[in-house]
Amino acid sequence: MAEALASVELEQVEHIHAALVDRITKDELKLPLLPQVATEVLNLTSDPDADMAKLATLIQQDQAIAGQVLKIANSAAYAPRSPIVSMQQAVSWLGMKMLGELALTVSIESGVFRVQGYEPEITSLWRHALASGLYAKEIARQGRHNVEGAFLSGLLHTIGKPVVLQAVLEIQQSLGVTLEWNGFSMLLEVHHVPVGASVVEKWKLPPQVKEAILYFRDYTQSPNPSPVAMVTCLADCMASNLLGLNSLDAAELESLPVVEALNLYSDDMDDLQAQGEKILQAVDAMVV
Repeated sequence: MAEALASVELEQVEHIHAALVDRITKDELKLPLLPQVATEVLNLTSDPDADMAKLATLIQQDQAIAGQVLKIANSAAYAPRSPIVSMQQAVSWLGMKMLGELALTVSIESGVFRVQGYEPEITSLWRHALASGLYAKEIARQGRHNVEGAFLSGLLHTIGKPVVLQAVLEIQQSLGVTLEWNGFSMLLEVHHVPVGASVVEKWKLPPQVKEAILYFRDYTQSPNPSPVAMVTCLADCMASNLLGLNSLDAAELESLPVVEALNLYSDDMDDLQAQGEKILQAVDAMVV
């Protein structure tokens, strides 16, 4: 860590790192609550007996979320034939699963991905989370895996980052220091995985979401191997490439070990890469 942080205020970063480790070890880190609408949407969309009218009514109870969902539904990414002016129309056009996905996404963004003073950085993290979730859904569909579970795992695989950022801001204030973004970024990379796993455990999300968070970096280490960590691994890489955080060409993407592990072929990867423009359009529509 010291070598990697040579260009920033190393001593300050190490003090904050130690304080953060202490909070995590003592289970004193403040973890966000899953927004109420997100909780209810998850429960409703996983209920085989639920109907579209219930979902529309639920979303309408939060006007801010309802307004944002309608805005997204009317965007070019979802190409409505005519303007969507009601939640009932949105359900009819998008379907229950897609509408639930949008409501869940908007709810989590407004409840977690907001850190005052670091809006550009948080927006970048959120765009990557969105692109990862959307890619994960397409990768899962291509490999005939659980599509809904893949989206949630991709969307939340770095949920620990805004939580760690908020904690670091609190700690640096208490210590009377100010970090450059390089220092923040390193602390986020070091700590976001265990913190993210704690968040989704607190939220009582399906176990595969926690598995994706813990093992997307190295899916071979998962004690209960399932495709979700592999799907999230590839989704994370493709999202980074799409957003200019990586610069792998088509051949380099196809040669990644995870592609073979998922039994994806050249045609599959061509199809996935062809989704890039559509996914970027959806990301742009979902970013407030």
